[in-house]
Amino acid sequence: MSRRCELTAKGPMTGHKVSHSNIKTKRRFLPNLANVTFISEALGRNIRLRVSTNALKSVDHNGGLDAFLIKSKADVLSPRALDFKRAIEKKVGKPVFVKKAS
Repeated sequence: MSRRCELTAKGPMTGHKVSHSNIKTKRRFLPNLANVTFISEALGRNIRLRVSTNALKSVDHNGGLDAFLIKSKADVLSPRALDFKRAIEKKVGKPVFVKKAS
């Protein structure tokens, strides 16, 4: 299983571990991934995805999984998430985004 978020494509990064004596050794920074079950209102079923905790916050902020997937770009999503996006767009239709006046 790859260490990559299925919604935001966050993956491992590299950097240095710096000791007290300033010796730098290579290390990896892994994303904080969790297996999460989302509820899709458009499809009427649960969807299990492996996402970063940052993506969880983004999904909540955008108003649920359906809205997040419709807004997100296809090149960032995993193949499974892209299938869900297509199914949701087919069920709901592509929305027209209207900018809110603040």
